[in-house]
Amino acid sequence: MKRALRSICFEPNFKQKQLPDESNEAAAVNLKVMDPVKPVFIVKAFEELSSQELYDVLKLRSEVFHMEQQALYLDIDAKDQKALHVVSMKKGTLIAYARIFDRDAYFETASIGRVVVAKKERNQNYGHALVDFAIASIEKHFGQTTVRISAQRHLQKFYEFHRFVAFGPVYLEDGIPHIGMLRSDK
Repeated sequence: MKRALRSICFEPNFKQKQLPDESNEAAAVNLKVMDPVKPVFIVKAFEELSSQELYDVLKLRSEVFHMEQQALYLDIDAKDQKALHVVSMKKGTLIAYARIFDRDAYFETASIGRVVVAKKERNQNYGHALVDFAIASIEKHFGQTTVRISAQRHLQKFYEFHRFVAFGPVYLEDGIPHIGMLRSDK
């Protein structure tokens, strides 16, 4: 039986907990027992996502990026298979998501992309918890401390809070102004 990649869990108060080294199904049950109200953040490889989880991820990305932001681009870009997927569940519902890459899988450094929080959950600071967990997951799974993102320009201050620094000019990506940002602990 395949072992889950997830090994740490962050709750929004940024408290770390060790997860049991068990199968996906058993760990998922334990996640629900941990706290039925607070969301938890877990990491899965593409192959570990169930068909329902993949559907939920694509649905959330579509709701926010295509419907809400009206960005017309092909979301299914053949990069999901190369990424690790950070998912956050609350009461059995996907509320936040990001994908993370090792260096040279997307950029020359490790990277975070497709950062998204469900609209009704955005006032809970889950975006900050998601980014912190994604950074910690890059360090844990890839051993990397330098992380690059392509941030929507209006979220620059949000990412600066997480020690990302803007570089280069603002550019359009899928019709939305973006800025390159880099975070390094070196």
